[in-house]
Amino acid sequence: MRLEDCKIIVTGAAQGLGRHFSLRLAEAGAKVAAGDVNEEGLNALVEESKLLKGSIVARKLDVGSEADIGTFVAWAHDAMAGLTGLINNAGILRDGLLVKRDKATGAIAKLSAAQWQAVIDINLTGATFMVRDVVAKMAETSQRGVVVNMSSIARYGNRGQSNYSAAKSALAANTKTWALEFAPFGIRVGAIAPGMIKTPMTDGMSDKAREALVAMIPVARIGVPEDIWLAARFIIECDYFNGRTIDVDGGLSM
Repeated sequence: MRLEDCKIIVTGAAQGLGRHFSLRLAEAGAKVAAGDVNEEGLNALVEESKLLKGSIVARKLDVGSEADIGTFVAWAHDAMAGLTGLINNAGILRDGLLVKRDKATGAIAKLSAAQWQAVIDINLTGATFMVRDVVAKMAETSQRGVVVNMSSIARYGNRGQSNYSAAKSALAANTKTWALEFAPFGIRVGAIAPGMIKTPMTDGMSDKAREALVAMIPVARIGVPEDIWLAARFIIECDYFNGRTIDVDGGLSM
C-alpha cells in the first residue's frame, strides 16, 4: 500500500510514537484520523500538520471504552471518506512486581487488581476492540488494508511488568491469528515490538536505570521514534508482509 493512499487511524496520537507516526504519514500525503484522551495534544498535532501534504483530523478517543471505539471508527471513516488501516498504538504502564517484600517492614505486598486491570483494559482489550471495529468497517465497505499492532520486547517477559508483558505478548500472538482471520477480506496484520525508545512514557526513568539499560543494548543507544516509524512504514508498504512481529530493539535482550 502506498503511504499517500492511506486513510488510517492512529491511536495514542497526542504524543510519543503515535504523534510521530501521524506526522510522518501526513508528510507522505496520507489522511490520518488521530485519537487520544489528551485533547490538548491532539489540537497541537492538528495545528502542526496544516502545511503538510496530507491531512490530520483528530477527536478524543478512550480505547478503554467499547462505545467510544465504535463511535470513533465511524467518525474516522466519514471524516476521511474511507478507511484503509489502523496503527494500534495507544497504551499505558502500571508497573509493579506481582509479589514483593517491603524493604523497611518485611511485609509481603501484591500487585493490585487495579494495576493489572488498567493495563489489560487499555493495552489488550481496547487494542483488540480497535482492531475488531476497524476491520469490521473495512469489511463492510470491501476495503483492503493493513493493521499495525504495537507490541513490545516485554512480550518475552520483563521483571515488574506482568500486566504489560501479558498484554503485549497477546497482541503479538493475535497478530498471527488476525492475519489468518482477515485474509478473506484482503486485510494484512503486522506488529512491531519496540525496545527502549525515547518517548514521554520512558522519560520518567532515573538516570541510573537509563544508563544500566543502555549498557545492555548492543547498538549503545536508546531508540528514537523514527526507528519505529521505519518498521511501521515497511509493514504498511510491503504487501507481502503479514502475520509477523518485528523486534526493533537495538539487539537488547531483557
